[in-house]
Amino acid sequence: MQRTVIAPRSNWQEKTEAYGMSYHTIDGEVYWDESAYYSFSSDEIDELETATAELQEMCIGAVDHVITHNLFERLQIPPTAEQLIKRSWDADSPSIMGRFDLAYDGISPPKLLEYNADTPTALLEASVVQWFWLKDRFPAADQFNSIHEKLIEQWSYLTPAIARKLYFSCVKDSPEDRGNLEYLRDTAMQAGLQTEQIFIEDIGFDSACTRFVDNNNAVIEYLFKLYPWEWLLHESFGCHIDSAAITLIEPAWKMILSNKAILPILWELNPRHPNLLEASFDQGHFTDNFVSKPFLSREGCNISVHRNGSISEYGGSYTGSGTIYQELATLPCFDGNFPVIGSWVIGGEPAGIGIREDQSEVTTNTSRFVPHLF
Repeated sequence: MQRTVIAPRSNWQEKTEAYGMSYHTIDGEVYWDESAYYSFSSDEIDELETATAELQEMCIGAVDHVITHNLFERLQIPPTAEQLIKRSWDADSPSIMGRFDLAYDGISPPKLLEYNADTPTALLEASVVQWFWLKDRFPAADQFNSIHEKLIEQWSYLTPAIARKLYFSCVKDSPEDRGNLEYLRDTAMQAGLQTEQIFIEDIGFDSACTRFVDNNNAVIEYLFKLYPWEWLLHESFGCHIDSAAITLIEPAWKMILSNKAILPILWELNPRHPNLLEASFDQGHFTDNFVSKPFLSREGCNISVHRNGSISEYGGSYTGSGTIYQELATLPCFDGNFPVIGSWVIGGEPAGIGIREDQSEVTTNTSRFVPHLF
């Protein structure tokens, strides 16, 4: 695993925008960063793929364990969501994707930092944007990236079960979410699905027929939502999801995996597994060199890093949930840059990686996306 500095393409902004990525620069700072790239050996890619498959298998086992033993309270999942989760699990409700965030240096085994199982982003850049960068700059090289093909394949698998229009939804004021959502919608259409985009803010609820409706009062039966389950349940219409005969993707059972409380449970079920970091619910479990994380947070918010007696705290608005404590991972450092590998799972199978790096060990919403090859 190496990091190489390289001159960006002269027209890189136009190139990325042509692929649907309007958010290549955020608040004046480069987000899509092709001034460097990461290279891997074939053996390292094989190791990442194998670790991703093992982690996915362990996570599915952990969901079954939580449901079978009614451990919802440990994850602070509200009682109103329990039946939603159980029914979606028993019905084998479909999942499209998830992203494991891994610490990896090419020497030690990949270690799971967390699982973005419900609303993972950085998909468009991991799939098509870095692929076309590769074709432009290194046409003879390869990339761990079958994300696009596997998305179409997974949508095609679901097509017979989705009898009517599939709606795609996110919030209005997030260009990144819209870019990811439109890309997902495009792959669904390539798989033959009839689709429509609607913002979360525009979804209505018809109390007379207890159904969710769009702006034209057409019933929404199938909805892909790039919007966290825990937020959805707190909306005014959240209490109606159970009775509204609507199929949501990602399904309700993903609430278990998108909760960082799954990390101590994974460790309890698979102690000392080489791809896991030790984790606990007990604040006193570690004396030093650990990270505290809220059950529900994103983009590094409200994380505290404890190292050699000092504490680095990252602010945010994710308060009010429980906290887990996780062994401090060792991230590689390349000229002051710390990469975290996002390893994608599509339809339950490893599908490729995207890399975000920062000058901090905690990946935040300002961390840059850097392409890779092998």
